[in-house]
Amino acid sequence: MRTHQAALLSAAAALLTLVGCTGGPGADAEPTPAASTPTTPAGTGPGTGPGATQASGIPPEPTGEKRVIYLATLGGIDPEIVNGQDDQAISRGRDQCGAMKDEKDPTKRVAQVEQRFTGPNHPSGFGPTKSALILATVQANICPTY
Repeated sequence: MRTHQAALLSAAAALLTLVGCTGGPGADAEPTPAASTPTTPAGTGPGTGPGATQASGIPPEPTGEKRVIYLATLGGIDPEIVNGQDDQAISRGRDQCGAMKDEKDPTKRVAQVEQRFTGPNHPSGFGPTKSALILATVQANICPTY
């Protein structure tokens, strides 16, 4: 079992290295500013809006080159992960980042990915090996500081 975990970690490290080397300088260097208004519209308040997702650990969506790399890398792991639903794949990645904020155990993180990333032919997830690669892709492209 330890050999299997070492292989997963090695594959994840290799993927992180590969993905980290593909971005050009300044890729996604400037975050999109959130619009600010002097008044709070009805039905909104603390805990809602774009800033709330970042405060809860959910980072902003990747844009530009980061988005393309993220989706291409997931498709390279298994085409069914994205399956033509780019926004869903990004949403699942962002949700995984939020879950990783409080979960530091790599084995539990992989289990979270296996539950979160499913497909028509993989209703129970893509298995621990692909899930570890998905996790590395999410972390490298959406929430690299987690």
